[in-house]
Amino acid sequence: MDTRFLVGIDLGTTNSVLSFLDTQLPEEEQTIQLVSISQSVNPGEVASLTQLPSFAYVPGEGDFPPGSTALPWNEQPRLVVGELARKRGAENPMRLISSAKSWLSATTVNRTAPILPWKAPEEVEKLSPVEASAEYLRHLRIVWDVTVGEGNPEHALARQTVFLTVPASFDEEARELTLRAAHLAGLQQVVLLEEPQAAFYAWISAQGNRWRKQVKVGDLILVCDVGGGTTDFSLIVVTEANGELSLERVAVGEHILLGGDNMDLALARLLQLRLEQEGHKIDTWQLHSLWHQARLAKEKLFSQADSESQPVTLLGRGSRLIGGTITTELQREDLETVLVNGFFPKTEVTDMPARQRRIGLQEMGLPYAADAAVTKHLARFLVRQTGSDEEERLIRRGESGFAAPTHILFNGGVMKAGELRERLVEVLNSWLAVDGFEPVLVLDAPDLDHAVSHGAVYYGNARLGKGVRIRSGSPRTYYIGIESAMPAVPGLEAPLKALCVVPFGMEEGTSAKVGDREFGLIVGEPAEFRFLSSTVRKHDTIGSLIEDWGDDIQEVNPLEVTLDLEGMRDAVLPIRLETKITEVGTLELWCVTLDGKNRWKLECNIRESEE
Repeated sequence: MDTRFLVGIDLGTTNSVLSFLDTQLPEEEQTIQLVSISQSVNPGEVASLTQLPSFAYVPGEGDFPPGSTALPWNEQPRLVVGELARKRGAENPMRLISSAKSWLSATTVNRTAPILPWKAPEEVEKLSPVEASAEYLRHLRIVWDVTVGEGNPEHALARQTVFLTVPASFDEEARELTLRAAHLAGLQQVVLLEEPQAAFYAWISAQGNRWRKQVKVGDLILVCDVGGGTTDFSLIVVTEANGELSLERVAVGEHILLGGDNMDLALARLLQLRLEQEGHKIDTWQLHSLWHQARLAKEKLFSQADSESQPVTLLGRGSRLIGGTITTELQREDLETVLVNGFFPKTEVTDMPARQRRIGLQEMGLPYAADAAVTKHLARFLVRQTGSDEEERLIRRGESGFAAPTHILFNGGVMKAGELRERLVEVLNSWLAVDGFEPVLVLDAPDLDHAVSHGAVYYGNARLGKGVRIRSGSPRTYYIGIESAMPAVPGLEAPLKALCVVPFGMEEGTSAKVGDREFGLIVGEPAEFRFLSSTVRKHDTIGSLIEDWGDDIQEVNPLEVTLDLEGMRDAVLPIRLETKITEVGTLELWCVTLDGKNRWKLECNIRESEE
């Protein structure tokens, strides 16, 4: 990791941010800086902003005047990326690629196939979620190379160490796909970091040594990260090592596809109902446009305390409205009704979210959370935290049994709204009061728009010994499915056991043997390998064989592959298993013959389109 610049990239669902630290400056001059990102903001106008909206627009014939989307480094870009894409996409959503980051975690689709814009007409060029993510990263790389890098090949972003953030709840496949997008964009030295940790690093960076006076041993800090696409929870406990305060991430939440996108759609549905009550028929694409318009109106209302309403204008469709517009208003009271009470309702800690939808047939698309109540998801997260005896000792609990935070740190664009922060704190405090705990202390978040990229750079510096490190490791416990050695029963599959191959918290850059037990490996013919994971079973040790796990363990997409060995067909070889968590935070599982001469690496399945 011997590079001049440490670079942090927040590849967000809604916005992406780029920060850096120049390690060759005198130490007293080293500060983490934001990169201003050049992008088209209007036809024929390029400007530098501190964020790159994570949107790509696929231009059609006549969408823009010739030359009006030119960038300083590209006179005829194939796609429009950033602010202009966001603006034009609100008017013509069938050509807009959005929420690519959410699609990276969607296991119901082929994430390496060209599927975006989702459900767009055939004439619209499509990209895969991986390619769309790579487009945003490529834009950031080029901006870096022509500004910070100043055209010097030694300073090119491809030559620097990049700390790229992902949701803590991203599973192994989504992490691997994020890395693939980075490599497609030309980034060669990439390390993944969980976004809630990055947000907490940003808080430490802003506080300096003062952070040690704001917490004490035994404190439990909840990082609540609600962004454009996901709701992410993490718990960090304050401990003591060698007489000094230290930090350890002891829990992460499940992947919850619930965020600003859902909230904006709920507002759009409300506006749709109003327009239809006035006699306007709103079709699917107009609803998509309302979705984007509602977001803009919501942001203005939250940022302008004296504004009671914001106009929303929609392009008309149909013979009576060709070239016309339809106008309605988003009211401040709508935010209270739909967002505060709808997404952050007052609940008890025993109120759990709905786990699945009731309709037998569903339209294919993003697997959004079945329950929109963020407070219920938080309750489930806090109630389900169990672990080893040591972790049980560290995590503060009351009589109700839920993990009881002492502090909360907010992150994510949704939490910029003071009304939403206040409601979540109110609900959390009501749970704490039942068990006699004091109200939670709110940590002052330094900058919700840029904190994650800033914290990623701080983390890079901490890896060099110039900052505080949070002990973390693997955010999940990982398992491989083992078929039971039982006689065949007609019509029934052999029971599946889950072998723990990566315990929760296994540190990056470490490897281990999965016990001394031997297993049979099928070579010379197609075989299926089934990976599983859990965010709540933190007490399982490497080599543990689990037979009954209920809903504590979820299965990841199976991997079907033929492992070849010269001279072997349809054979079963005795092997032992070894596992490794790489420096960039991904899982490798190795099957090793007893003599050590043959090794095969298994990876969680990433569905690929056929080449």
